[in-house]
Amino acid sequence: MDGMDAWVQGDVELREFNTFGVSARARRFVRIDDARQVRAVVDHPELGTLPKLVLGGGSNLLLTRDPPGVVLKIEIPGMRVLHDDADSTLVEAGAGVAWHELVCWTLQQGFGGLENLALIPGSVGAAPVQNIGAYGMELAERFESLDLVDLTTGRAATLERAACRFGYRDSLFKHALAGKSVITCVRLRLPKPWRAQLGYAELQRHLERAGVHDPSPQQVFDAVCAIRRAKLPDPARLGNAGSFFKNPVVNRTIRNEILEEFPEIVSYPLDDGTYKLAAAWMIEACGCKGRSIGGAAVDARHALVLVNRGGASGDDVLRLAESVRDSVRERFGIDLEYEPVVV
Repeated sequence: MDGMDAWVQGDVELREFNTFGVSARARRFVRIDDARQVRAVVDHPELGTLPKLVLGGGSNLLLTRDPPGVVLKIEIPGMRVLHDDADSTLVEAGAGVAWHELVCWTLQQGFGGLENLALIPGSVGAAPVQNIGAYGMELAERFESLDLVDLTTGRAATLERAACRFGYRDSLFKHALAGKSVITCVRLRLPKPWRAQLGYAELQRHLERAGVHDPSPQQVFDAVCAIRRAKLPDPARLGNAGSFFKNPVVNRTIRNEILEEFPEIVSYPLDDGTYKLAAAWMIEACGCKGRSIGGAAVDARHALVLVNRGGASGDDVLRLAESVRDSVRERFGIDLEYEPVVV
C-alpha cells in the first residue's frame, strides 16, 4: 500500500460489512459518499485497472474468500422529494441509504407505496440489482430511474425502468452490467391515490386477524414488519442474507409433472402462464431444515434462510447451500438458484 492515496484504506476486515458476518479482508477499500469519487477511482493509475467489488449493505453477498482488487463501499446519502402532484410523488435517494430507512422516511412524509417492502435489508443502490420484492410487490412497480457511473469509462448515465430489464429477483445489473457500474442514486414514483396491495394471502390474513379491513399505509407497514420479524432471523443477531434461494419458475408442463408425483407442492400461477414453485416447501420436504455444516445451518423457522450460528466461514455457508441444492435436485429434478452474489 506504499504510496497509495490517503482515501484508500488497506487490509480492511469485512466481517462488519456483510450481514452473514463472515470474515474476509479487502486489500484495498474505498468509501464512496459522492458519485464523483467513483470517477476518481476509475481514473486512478492503480485502482482503475483492478477488479472492483461494489458493496452496499452487504445483505445480498456471500464472501468465500478475500475479494481481489478494490472494494468500493457505497455510502452516498440523501433523500428528497423531487415532485409531488395529484397523480404521484417522485422521490430520490442516495445509493448508500438503508432501504428500510427510505421506506420509513416516505411514510413519515405522508407518502404510501413502499410499505410492502419494509424491513428488507440492504441499501437503496442494491435494490434495483436484485429487483427486491416481498408480500406481493416488487421494486420494479415503483421504479422510475437511476443514475450510475461506468466502472470502465467513468461516465455517468441515467437508466429508465425499461432499460433495467427487471425480472423476478433479476435485472440488467446481474447480466450485461454485472460488475461494470456503480449505482449512485435511485428514483421511485409512488402512485396516487394510494391503494393497499393485499394480494399476498399471509398479509391479508394478518390484517383480518387484527380486525383491520381498510388499512392505512402505516398499518400495512406494521403488518409486514410483524410478519417478517416472526419468521425471519434478524441479521444483527444471527448472521444471514435473507432468502438464500430463489423460488424456481417453471412452465405448466413441468409443474404438472411435479404435481403428479408431489400433489402437496405449493405453487403460484404467474401472469405469463408460468408457475412459481415454493422453494421453502421443497427444502422442508427434503428434510433440510436444521441441517448444518460447520457454523452454518438452515434456519429452523424458515427453510429459505441459511444462518451463521457463530464462527461460520463463507465456505461453510456455500457447502451447506450446495448440499441443500443437491437434495432438492435429487428429489424434484429442480435446480435452485442462489439469491446472494457469491464471491
